[in-house]
Order: sequence, then structure tokens, then C-alpha cells
Amino acid sequence: MNIDILLGLQWGDEGKGKIVDALSPGYDIIARFQGGPNAGHSLEFNNVKHVLHLIPSGIFHPDKLNVIGNGVVIDPAVFMKEIFELGSPIEELTRRLIISTRANLIMPSHRILDAAYESSKGNSKIGSTLKGIGPAYTDKTGRNGLRVGDIFHPDFASIYQSHLENHLSILKSYNFSFDLKEYEKDWFEGVELIKRFRVENTEYLINNMAGQGKKVLAEGAQGTMLDVDFGSYPFVTSSSTISAGACTGLGISPKAIGEIYGIFKAYSTRVGSGPFPTELCDQTGAALRNIGHEFGSTTGRPRRCGWLDLPALKYSIMINGITQLFMTKADVLSGFKTIKVCTSYLVHGEECYEIPFSSNFEIVPVYSELEGWDEDISSVKEYDLLPKALKNFIEFIENSTGVPVTMISVGPDREETIFRK
Repeated sequence: MNIDILLGLQWGDEGKGKIVDALSPGYDIIARFQGGPNAGHSLEFNNVKHVLHLIPSGIFHPDKLNVIGNGVVIDPAVFMKEIFELGSPIEELTRRLIISTRANLIMPSHRILDAAYESSKGNSKIGSTLKGIGPAYTDKTGRNGLRVGDIFHPDFASIYQSHLENHLSILKSYNFSFDLKEYEKDWFEGVELIKRFRVENTEYLINNMAGQGKKVLAEGAQGTMLDVDFGSYPFVTSSSTISAGACTGLGISPKAIGEIYGIFKAYSTRVGSGPFPTELCDQTGAALRNIGHEFGSTTGRPRRCGWLDLPALKYSIMINGITQLFMTKADVLSGFKTIKVCTSYLVHGEECYEIPFSSNFEIVPVYSELEGWDEDISSVKEYDLLPKALKNFIEFIENSTGVPVTMISVGPDREETIFRK
């Protein structure tokens, strides 16, 4: 069992990038298995912040192999911009990064379709990032996708044009203006850049290397509560964000999986529309947002903030088979006299511990209150030195979920991480 999985347990933005970066020294391969440029994984070290959208978060470790798996959708223009922003020589990056032939491409017209669909919804918007993710996955499941391996076809220009014409015919039914040429220039330059990297059937690579004893870390994007099947549908993303998605997004067997790490914030956040039972539309919510710098790393949108939601967390643990919990943003709660945790819901006046099927149900959170702490914990390096109230908070979560919290993040830098034995 040489393949471990790391994923988010809430509505995304849990801090996966930083944790993957911190775990990378213990792995040989870091592989992204779903999502696309709608993901924003933030990493910080040497007082410099980096935001990755498509590239796995192990890219800053020169001795690690990074893989963009078949379950990811790739916008070549975004890929090109991200590669250049890394600041490393292209020749060096081509040795560290491999791309699946089976990964689907986000075309410029996918982004236009995304914007047209969202605009047509009026007040019923889902909150799309407008990156073309949904339309690209729609083409993939509709068996009309354009894949990375196709760019090497001698008649690629005609293949691209055929797909484009299909999209343009759909757009005729929308009253939506756009400039396709604005997107296409960077897109085709990005395609040429992708050709300089290793593009291969990565399912063979990952399985062969794991079979040789190499350690693989599968990196998820977004969060479990945004999963297309098990999230707060229809306010979800278009891919499988759960642990099972790593199998289909990389071509690996469930038998090969060892640890399944679940990341969660010490409180809850959400970007865009959709149900959010513990949302705080008051000064406390504003304080969490400002102290935690809760603004989307991809869109810049302010995140909705609220207390930790245990029914949602336990649901995510169940769906994913989580073996270890990693808690981030614990430092943000310093200074709050009282910490609240949602332990159940009232649905139609009755207490409920399950996530309702429909996003239309009115949910009233039921809270337990715990003592807060005042200490600045950002410089703490050992678990035993954390404030007693914080350790009580962690034990409350462990007792409620039955899963150990083995890592606590106390700041954005890779060094501000406590691994608990």
C-alpha cells in the first residue's frame, strides 16, 4: 500500500497546498487526481506565497516527481502562466512534471460556455469560477472531450475546429457576447508549451513506481462537500472530490491505498452559493474572515465564514474512509473567548445528525460551546506546548469523530506545522 490520499473535508480552501508541500519530503510522487484551474492551492515558505491551480503542490521539491492525472481538466493558457510564475527554468520543470495523455483540455469556448450558462441562471447562480470546468467535464462525460494526447495528432487543428464549432452552435441559443480570439492566442501558446513536457499514460507510471516501492501522494482539490455526488448538490463542482475519485482520476486500485488524510479548518468557510448551516453573518463571521484572510485564492471572492460543522465533518470522514485528520487555521481562533461547534441540526424542528438530501431544506445548527484561548500559537512547535483550551478543542473533535488529529497547522508557512505522534 504505497499510495496515500490527501483531500479536503469541507467546502474547499482547507489548506491542502501547504500540507502537501509539508508532506512531500516523505513521498517520491505527488499526483493531482481531479479538478482544474478552479482550484487554488496556496503554499508559503521563505516569506513568499505561491498559488498553484493545476500543478501538484510538490513542484517546489527538486527531487520529487509531480503528475497531473487523467482526472484533471487542463487549460493550456492557465498552465503556461503558472509554469512561468514558478520562476524555475523550463528544462528543470520538464524533469519534475509529467502530464497524463488522458487529461481533458479546457478549450477557450468552454470558458465562454461557462459564463453564458451562469449568466442565464439569473438569481439562481451556482457560483461558478467561470474557468470552463463544468463544460469541460460535460464534454468528457458526453464523450466529446479533447484530450492532452490529441495535441500530438498531425491533424490537431481540424480536431480543435470541429469541437469549437459544436460549442459555437450551442452559444447561438444564448444572448451572450464574447471575443474568442482573446482567449485563443494564449491557449495555443500553452499547447505548444505542454508539448515540451513528458506526456504519457500516467496510470502505468504510477502503478509501476508504486509496485517498485516508491511512495505516492494523491492530491485532491476542492472539498468533499463540493463533490458532484455527495456534496450540496447542485451547488457543487463537476468532479469527484472524494477518495474514490483518486482511483478513477489516477488509474489506481483501491487495494493500493494506505493512509487517507483528511484536512479541515478549525472553523468552516465556503465560497459562492449553496447551503452553509453554520454561516455567521455578523461581527464574529467578519472577524474570522479578516483574521484568517479568507478570500478565494483563485477568484479573490470573500469567503463565507462560520463555526466548525461536526455533522458535515463526520459525513466526510465516513464517505472517504479517513484514517488521520489534519487541522488547519487553528491560529485564527486565538483570541475568541468562546468557540462554538455545531454538533447536530434541527430540520423541520427535529434534531438530525445526517446531511439532508436537498439543498432546499432549512437547517438550524445546534451548538456546543467550548472555552477559547488568548495565546498566540504561531511559534509553537510541539503539541504539548499548545494552550490547554486548544487541546481540549482537539480532543472534543477526536472523541466526536473517532479519528485522531495528527497534524495541527498554526500558520501559513510550511514551518508552522505541528505533527503529533
